[in-house]
Amino acid sequence: MDILRINDPAGELPRSWYAATAAPPGRFDPAEGEIRADVCVVGGGFTGLSAALHAARAGLSVVLIEANRIGSGASGRNGGQVGTGQRVEQPELEKLVGREDARKLWEIGLESVALTKALAEEAGGDAGWGQGILHADHRARYAAHSRAHVAHMAVHYGYDKLSYLDRDAIRHEVGSPGYHAGTLDMGGAHLHPLRYAFGLARLCLAAGVALHEGSRMTAIEGTTVVTERARVRAETVLLGLNGYHNNLLPGLARRVMPINNFIAATEPLGARATEIIRSGHAVGDSRFVINYFRLSEDGRLLFGGGESYGYRFPADIAAKVRKPMLEVFPQLADAKITHAWGGTLGITMQRLPHFAEVSPGVFSASGFSGHGVAMGTLAGKMMAEAAGGARGRFDLMAGLPAAKFPGGVLLREPLLAAAMTWYALRDRL
Repeated sequence: MDILRINDPAGELPRSWYAATAAPPGRFDPAEGEIRADVCVVGGGFTGLSAALHAARAGLSVVLIEANRIGSGASGRNGGQVGTGQRVEQPELEKLVGREDARKLWEIGLESVALTKALAEEAGGDAGWGQGILHADHRARYAAHSRAHVAHMAVHYGYDKLSYLDRDAIRHEVGSPGYHAGTLDMGGAHLHPLRYAFGLARLCLAAGVALHEGSRMTAIEGTTVVTERARVRAETVLLGLNGYHNNLLPGLARRVMPINNFIAATEPLGARATEIIRSGHAVGDSRFVINYFRLSEDGRLLFGGGESYGYRFPADIAAKVRKPMLEVFPQLADAKITHAWGGTLGITMQRLPHFAEVSPGVFSASGFSGHGVAMGTLAGKMMAEAAGGARGRFDLMAGLPAAKFPGGVLLREPLLAAAMTWYALRDRL
């Protein structure tokens, strides 16, 4: 199974609404011949671009290689939600790692949002930063948990940007009869992810990073990265692969599982847009097979959802997404879908990011489990810090629980299908 090629033509961005509304920083030639650098970064998404930028700003010579196009992976196709904290809520984190480390992880999560906002603004401010993320409960029995979570964050973390929404409040904000309660996090945000990735690439160029597209890593020999046409000899290698690791590194493949997700963009909804999402916040719901959605700058609904039972994208992605979209918003039955696309993210067993020095001088950060816009950005900075000898924060993240998925790589697809069948059933109960 070739995740890099199974769904995406080489040398092309996905045919998404994002790609239709973003200007690439250019095309970059493949890496060729013998190249030397202090740092070789593999992966042209948020993590890789941030790693390259911060390493270059620290005075290191940096080469970045990307197998396809800059921003062509999950970084350029996701829901654009910039979440606070970690993918796992703080009470659960406290049980996993203890309250002291849970607090450190919370602060790291807040820093990741601040860093993302600062870089988006520095890159020109065209990423469309919008404030606020709603978490919508699709079952009334989840309301008590949402209320308790708000109280926990206020009492133990002094976080006052999170508020509880009762049934009337959530239905005022989201025009769907299917939500019963929820929370609003005004510390979270949302943006146009591909414009943000392109902005990071422009900052990298200004910092002196050498960017190469169409340069697929085929092997790592010590700290030399091998592609089909080049050998990049570096002191340190920084991997920002997430779900596109393609099983090249066994230790990474055992702990980070690729999984597909799908998004559709409707036609501009006009006056109906504010009936769908009144205040312009991004929304994610309580389903395990999560629905997530927000409005575009021109009033389209960008809706993500639909179960994925294998690694090949369905023939009709629009139909795949329309089904859950109409379950949430039946009033959009007549709305046309103008764009629909899929992408591959990386998840871990504990839904915590996976940091590792996979071999001496080769650092990896991945497995952001749908929480990678901000954490992927900060992860890149942490890897750059490690490349410069400051390993403290990288090692903190590398110490998080990192269980292996059962069954190994060969059983991954049937296990994925079985798991998605189970969770999709559970969401309907």
